Amino acid sequence: MPISQKQLEKLIKESIPDCKIIINDLKGDGDHYSATVISKTFVGKTRVEQHKMVYDALKGGMGSELHALMLKTKSE
Repeated sequence: MPISQKQLEKLIKESIPDCKIIINDLKGDGDHYSATVISKTFVGKTRVEQHKMVYDALKGGMGSELHALMLKTKSE
């Protein structure tokens, strides 16, 4: 079952509370999203570490509930 845009945002916000998130449903199917996540907690972390933080926030949903996530992360 696909994940809703609101669910996706909620999961990320629970793990990275100070973040700003911009999410787009790429195909309108709830299964392919692009997300830009901006957070002060990313300061000093590599891009890989930043992305891992976001993927960890999805609690194993990547690949099952969510098929594709085009991810950009930025520090404030």
